[in-house]
Amino acid sequence: MPPAAAPQVAPPLAGVSEVFDSIGSFFSSIAHVNFVALGIGLVLFVVYLTIRSRGFFNVLRAAYPTETIQWRRVWGAYIAAYGFNNVIPARGGDVIKVFLIKTSIDRSTYPAITAAMSVEALFDLSIAVPILIFAFTQGVFPKPPEFADLGAFDLSFLFANPKLSLFLATLVVVAGFVAFAVLSERARRFWAKVRQGFTILQDRRRFFREVWLVMFGAYIFRLAAFWALLEAFHVGGSVRNVLLVHGINAVAALMPFTPGGAGVQQAFMVKVFAASATGATVAAYSVGQQIAIAAICLGVGFVALVKIFGFRSFKEVIRAGKDHRAAEAAAATGTAGEPGAGA
Repeated sequence: MPPAAAPQVAPPLAGVSEVFDSIGSFFSSIAHVNFVALGIGLVLFVVYLTIRSRGFFNVLRAAYPTETIQWRRVWGAYIAAYGFNNVIPARGGDVIKVFLIKTSIDRSTYPAITAAMSVEALFDLSIAVPILIFAFTQGVFPKPPEFADLGAFDLSFLFANPKLSLFLATLVVVAGFVAFAVLSERARRFWAKVRQGFTILQDRRRFFREVWLVMFGAYIFRLAAFWALLEAFHVGGSVRNVLLVHGINAVAALMPFTPGGAGVQQAFMVKVFAASATGATVAAYSVGQQIAIAAICLGVGFVALVKIFGFRSFKEVIRAGKDHRAAEAAAATGTAGEPGAGA
C-alpha cells in the first residue's frame, strides 16, 4: 500500500509570480484605462487623507492643549508617511510620521505621539467590522481557512504555519512583560506619556465629534475614490464592489510584510471579482490602483517634505529621525545619571 501523500505547504515565496503577473497585466492594458476617472479617483483619495489628517490633528490638540500645532505640518507628515508606507514594507512610513510630528510640537514625546496615532485605529475598527461582515456574507469573499490557498506568500506562510505564528506572537507578548518588569520605573514614566496621547478618549463626546465624525466624512471620500478607480480600470463601480474592495483592504492592512499588503490585495481581488470581470482586468486593476495611489501620495508627500519640513529626500528625513532619537536617548541617559534624577 503506497504511503499517504504528505500535505503540501505553500512555500514562503508563493504568490510572488502572481504579483509580477498583475504588474504585467497593468502595463499591457494601460492604454485602456479611463484616465479621467483615474484622475478623479486620485484627487478624491488625497482629499480623504487631508480630511483624515484633520481628525489626527484634533487628537494631538487634545494631548497638547497648551502647545501651538500647525495643521499643515500634521497634514504633510500624514501624506508623506502614507506614501512611504505604499513603497516600503513593515509600515516604515509611520516612523517618518512620528518624527515629523515630534519635531513640530514643542515638549512632545514619542510615546504620546505613537499613542495618539493608535486612536485612529478605534475608528478603523468601527468601520472594518461591519464591512467585513458584509463582505463575508456576499458568497465571493474567501473564508479565513481558505486564506492559505489564495497564493499570497505572507498569508500562505502565516496560515500554513499557525503554530509558529502563535509562538512568535506569544514571544512578543512575553518579551513585553519582561521589559516592563525590568524597567518598571522607566515604564511608569513611559505609560504616563502614553496616557497623554489618549487624552481625547477621556471625553467621549469630543472624540465622537472631532475624530470619529471627521474621519467618517473622510471615509465617504475614500468610498468615492475607489468607485472612480473601479470605473477607471473597467471592473465596474457599485456600492457592493466598493465595499468588497474595502473589505480586502481591511485584511491587507493586517499584513505588513509587503508595501501596502500588495500580495494579499492582488490575491483577494482575483478571487473576489472572478465572476464580474476577466482575470486580466482584475489583475490590472489590483496593481494599477495601488501603483497610482502610491505614486500620487509619494509625490504629494515629497513636495510636503521639501516645502513644509525642508528635507530634500525621504532618506534624509529617516537619517534625521535616527539622529534625533539617538540625541534624545543620550540626553535621557545623562539625566538619569545625575543625582536625584528620576525621583
